[in-house]
Amino acid sequence: MFRNYVMDTRYGKDYSRLRRFFLDNGRAGFSFGRWDWMISHAYLDVEGLPRIGIWENDGRIVGVVLYDTVLDGCCFFSLKGGFDNLYEEMIEYAETHLAGSDGVMLAVRDEDGRFQDAALRMGYRPTQYKDCTSVFEMEKNRLEFELPKGFVITSMRDTFDPYRYGRILWNGFNHELDGDGPYLPSQDDLDGFRREFERPNVNLDLKVAIVAPDGNFAAYCGIWQDNASTDVLVEPVATDPAYRKMGLGRAAVLEAIRRCAALGAKHAYVGSSQQFYYNIGFKPFTASTFWAKKQ
Repeated sequence: MFRNYVMDTRYGKDYSRLRRFFLDNGRAGFSFGRWDWMISHAYLDVEGLPRIGIWENDGRIVGVVLYDTVLDGCCFFSLKGGFDNLYEEMIEYAETHLAGSDGVMLAVRDEDGRFQDAALRMGYRPTQYKDCTSVFEMEKNRLEFELPKGFVITSMRDTFDPYRYGRILWNGFNHELDGDGPYLPSQDDLDGFRREFERPNVNLDLKVAIVAPDGNFAAYCGIWQDNASTDVLVEPVATDPAYRKMGLGRAAVLEAIRRCAALGAKHAYVGSSQQFYYNIGFKPFTASTFWAKKQ
């Protein structure tokens, strides 16, 4: 049976039910960490949540088609094994309810031949755009690092400040360098950042920042963990341009991973193929290709 996501509150029953589905479905689709990152994001397109499509069998979720934070036409799919017959129906739903101004782009896992065949039958072709995932195997990599003198590690449990958090993301993602101006948040921005950390299933000890001598965050790493899984998701990672090439981003990531390893985690994943992560010890794990209608 098909139904839409029920948006009663931000963290209502369907938030929890989808999170459980993503946990149980493991690495076969959208991860629970990516879901938590999306649903708690300060700039989430909240009005789009009821457009998420859910397929159930005997009252249990077996498939989901959704967007990631922003309704821009990029569609993601998570499907329980044995329900491949739903792919074409899910694609049709995405076309009707999740399209952007240029239609839809389907994120199809490269190893999922059945999904690829369904997309081909419906007139889609792969593009050059990828959604890549890399993995860090904790038992095979070293977690040691050194901080430059005057820099210290903190967590969002010990030093949460929405201004400093927003500032490191603004600077770390090059907004000022790219011409968007200096970081000047509104009160709504700060309130949104605060709400990101006021949610279920959050461990503020795992949200790691490196503090510069002037008190600002020089680097930051968020990580998404659940005791029911040995997998964690790294997101986001940012280093202030003024402090790059000092090993601070690496230190933040490794410290966050180290804290998760102490809780029983075995693998850290990141939605990226950047050389920065490979230099730390991540390696390519899987990739999805975005497919679009043949023009």
